[in-house]
Amino acid sequence: MNYNEEFWDKYADENEEKYNEEFANFTKDLATSLRCTSVLEIGCGTGIDLRMFSESFQIYGVDLNGHALDIAKKKLSVVNFKKASITELPFGDSSIDFVFTHGLMNYLDDITLEKGISEMYRVAGKYIMNCEKFEETEKQIDKNQKFRNMQNRWQNYNVRFVSNVNMHEDIEPDKPRFTLLKKV
Repeated sequence: MNYNEEFWDKYADENEEKYNEEFANFTKDLATSLRCTSVLEIGCGTGIDLRMFSESFQIYGVDLNGHALDIAKKKLSVVNFKKASITELPFGDSSIDFVFTHGLMNYLDDITLEKGISEMYRVAGKYIMNCEKFEETEKQIDKNQKFRNMQNRWQNYNVRFVSNVNMHEDIEPDKPRFTLLKKV
């Protein structure tokens, strides 16, 4: 996996500008409606998507960027943040009810993506959600990002597709593909 610390440090510093309260509320409301009590965001950055979760949840966030995690820990004391890779998640099998990514998969190379999906599946107890920039046929966006088709990526796993639609622009203006899976 190619990890550019300088790029991600700058990304973390600019992350507050990307805070989307509608998306954070949507994610919290979805996890609540699915009767989940534990949640994990992979690639959590500064924790902006975890802000609406209350202490009634067990809340976890993992990221490779120590700078982003330092910011997150100062802002969200109720979240258990860990420095970890999507390819080696520090959680037991089926230990987290609701596991999600938001814009992370677009930044991963294909090998890291496949290992990461396997790890997400391993730690998920009930549901997995990906919100990623989408194209039916995956292609490069720029030197750092690639459009993804997460539905195709999950075909070989024992999951049921609950949803695979574009997010409404009122919730997420970039309209990424919202893929929700139930682990079976």
